[in-house]
Amino acid sequence: MTDTTGMLDEALQRLHGSGPERLGRLTNHAPMAVEALAAHGRAGSVHRWLDLYAPRLEEFPPEVETVTAANWRCALGDPRRAADWIDHFGREIADRPWREVLAVWWPRLLPGLYGGSTHPVIRVGHAVRGLLAGEAGGVTGPRLAELAHGLGYWAARFHPVDGLAPLPGADSAAAALDAVAPIAARDGGFPARLGRVTGLPVWAAATTDPDEAHRRLTELVRAATHRYATHGHGEATMLVHAATAPNAVLRTLPALPRVLWVPSLRAAWTASAAVTAMYAPDTPAAYSPPGTCTPEEVFERAVAHGDEHVIKLTDTALDVGDAQALAAALRSVELSEPLVA
Repeated sequence: MTDTTGMLDEALQRLHGSGPERLGRLTNHAPMAVEALAAHGRAGSVHRWLDLYAPRLEEFPPEVETVTAANWRCALGDPRRAADWIDHFGREIADRPWREVLAVWWPRLLPGLYGGSTHPVIRVGHAVRGLLAGEAGGVTGPRLAELAHGLGYWAARFHPVDGLAPLPGADSAAAALDAVAPIAARDGGFPARLGRVTGLPVWAAATTDPDEAHRRLTELVRAATHRYATHGHGEATMLVHAATAPNAVLRTLPALPRVLWVPSLRAAWTASAAVTAMYAPDTPAAYSPPGTCTPEEVFERAVAHGDEHVIKLTDTALDVGDAQALAAALRSVELSEPLVA
C-alpha cells in the first residue's frame, strides 16, 4: 500500500537528524517501524508512535573522514565511521539512480549483513520497499536519503561470518531450521554469541536459478515466521530477526539484478540459521492464538502494543499471510514489553 499522505516522508525527515544507534550499540528502529506503519495504511499513527519512541533517539554522530573510492575498504566495518558512510551514500545516490547504487554495493555489503544484529539489512529492506512503493508517483528525497542511511549503517557495521562448517541439513526450510543446534553457551550479546556459531545445516545449497532462489527465500521467511509462534519464548526480541532479516532480503530482490538473487538467498539462510542457533530455546512450546483475527486486527494489536520488534514481525507475518504467521505475530505481542511513554 502506498502512503499518499506524506506522513512517511515527514517522519523520515524528522528521523534523519538522529543517528543509526543509541548507547553505542543499540539500533534506532524508528525508520523501519514508521515505514511498516505507512505500508499497512497506518500513516496517521506514524507521528504518534514516533513521539513515544523519540526519547530513545540520539543525535547524529560526528564525521571522521570522507569515504572515497580509494579508501572505502579501510572504512568498512568501522562503527565510528557511520556518518562518513551515510554521507558517502548520500552523494552516490545524488549522482546515480538508486537502483544502480544498490546493485554495486549489495554484493559488497552482503557478506557482512550479520553486523548490527542484522538491523542494517533490515533497514535497507524497509527503505527499498518505500522506494518501490513510491516509484509510481515519483521517488521522494526523504526516501532516497533513507536508503543512504540504511546502506551507510550497514557499511559501518559490516561484519562477515567465515569458516562455518557445513552440517547435515534438510530439504525444507522448516526442517533445516529444526536441524539447527543451539550454541553451547547462550549468554552475552549478539557479537559474542555469533562468534560461537561454528557450523550450520546445509539448506538450498544447490540452488543456481534466480527464480528458484526467490521461491526458496519465500519459503525461508514463511518457515522462520511460523517458528516464532512455538520458539519465540527463547528470546522474544532477538528471534524476530530470524524472520525479518531474510524478509528484508526478499523485499530487496525486485530492485536487484537477478544475478544477485542466489547469493542473497545463501546469506539470508546463514543469518536466519545463525540467529536460531544463538537464541532458540531447547524445546518448543505449543501455542494457540486467542481467537481468530483478521490480518488488519492483528496489525492493529501490534500498533496498540507499540514495540518496534512486534510491529516489524507483524509486518513480516502479513507478508506471509497465513494463519500460522498471524499466530506468530500475536505470540510476539504476548511475549514482548509494550512501548510506553
